[in-house]
Amino acid sequence: MPKKMLIFLLFPFMLHAQQPVQHISQLFDSLKTHPQTKADLITMQQAKAARTQVYSKLLPTIDGFGRYDYASNPSPMLPLPLNDLFALKADPSKPQPYSQNIYRVGAVVSMPIFVMSLYTTAAMASKMYQSAKAKAQIDLLKNEAMLVSLNANLQYIQSLEQALEGKRKSLEKTKEFVVIEVNNGRAPGAALLQINNALDDVSVMINDLEVQKQEVIATIASYTGVTMTQPVPMEQVGNYQPGDMKALEPLTRKMEADRLAFHAEWQKLLPSIVAQGSYSDNFAKAYNNNESIHNDYTTVGVVVKVPILEADQYAQIRRSHLEAKATENQLDQTRLELTAQAAQLQKDWMLLDGSVQLYTHSVKDKQQLVDIARKSYELDQMTMTDYLKYEDDLTLEQANLFKSEAKRWQTLVQLAVIYGNNIEEIVK
Repeated sequence: MPKKMLIFLLFPFMLHAQQPVQHISQLFDSLKTHPQTKADLITMQQAKAARTQVYSKLLPTIDGFGRYDYASNPSPMLPLPLNDLFALKADPSKPQPYSQNIYRVGAVVSMPIFVMSLYTTAAMASKMYQSAKAKAQIDLLKNEAMLVSLNANLQYIQSLEQALEGKRKSLEKTKEFVVIEVNNGRAPGAALLQINNALDDVSVMINDLEVQKQEVIATIASYTGVTMTQPVPMEQVGNYQPGDMKALEPLTRKMEADRLAFHAEWQKLLPSIVAQGSYSDNFAKAYNNNESIHNDYTTVGVVVKVPILEADQYAQIRRSHLEAKATENQLDQTRLELTAQAAQLQKDWMLLDGSVQLYTHSVKDKQQLVDIARKSYELDQMTMTDYLKYEDDLTLEQANLFKSEAKRWQTLVQLAVIYGNNIEEIVK
C-alpha cells in the first residue's frame, strides 16, 4: 500500500518529466531559468550594487567612538579660554579639567561638500550598470538565436534522415528487381554488389547523422537543461527590423564608463571640500583634587584638501586613459565587423527565399528523374551506375534544400541579434 501511494503521488511529476517539448517557446522559457542566463542577471545586480555603493559615498558618514588617554603629565580634557583658566587658577578648590587618565565617548561626522571625482565616479557606475543590463539582454538574444539555430539543425538532420530512408526504400525496390534478374542470369552479379554497396552507404550516412543529432541535442541540453528527442516545429511570425546595431550597446556603454573613469582619476588632483564635525563627552579625575569631572566638546569645520604631489595618481591617470583607448578601439573594430556581417547576412536573406523555392522545384524534378531512371534500368536502357547517379543527385539536392532552410532560420536570428530585435516576437 505505501508503495502504491508513493507511485500515485509521484505520477504527476513523472508525467511532467516525460512530456516532450512541443514549442520553441518552451526552450526559451527553460533558457531564462538556466544558470547560464542567471549568471548575466547576477552580473547586472553586481553592477547595480556597485552603483549604489558609489552614490552612498555622497552621503554623510557617522562613526561612534570610545577612547582612553593616558599621559605622563596632566593633560587638558578640552581647550579652555584664558578667562576660564584664570578663574580656575584663582580658586584651587575647584576641580581643574586636567588629568593623566581621560575617558572619552562621542561621534564623528563627515560629509563631502565638493569632491568632483565622486560625482564622475557615480556617473561611471551608472554607465557600467547600463552596460551590464544591455549585455544581459544581448546574451539572452544570442542564446535564443543559438537555440533556433540548433533546432534548425535538428530539422535539417531529421529531414535528411527521412530523405535517406526514402532513398533506401527506393534502392530496396530496385534491389528486388535486380535479385530476380541476377538469379535468372539476365543481369551480372556486379549489379547486385552495386545496389548493396549503395544501401550500405545510406546506412553509414544515417548513422553519421545520428551522431550529429546527439551532439546537437547535447548542446541544447547544455543551454536549457532540456533533453530533446526530435526538433520542435517553428513558425516565422515576424521579421527582423534593421536600425541601430543594439549588439554594440554593451560595449558602447562600457566605453563611456571607461572615459568617465579616466576623468574621475584626473579629477582626484582637484581640490576637494569636506565638512567634518565631532562631539566628545569626557570623564576624568581632576589632577588638583582628584574629584570627578565631566565635560563635553563639539567641533564643526570645513576641510579643503589640495593635492600637491601624487606620483601614484599620475600613473593611475595614464593607466585609465589607456584602458579607455583600448575599449574605444575594441568598439570600432566590433562595429566594423558587425557592419560587414550585417551587410552579408542581409544579402543572404534576400537570396535564401529564392534558393529554397529553386531547390524545392529541383527536388521534385529529380524525384521524377529517379522514377524514370529506375524504369529505364528495368527496361535495360540504362546501366546500374547511371541509375545510382540519379539517386545520388536526388539526395544531394534534398540535402541542399534542407541546408538552405536551416541557413534561412540562422540568418534571420543572427540579424535579429545584431539589431536587438525580440526573437520571441519573430519565431513561435
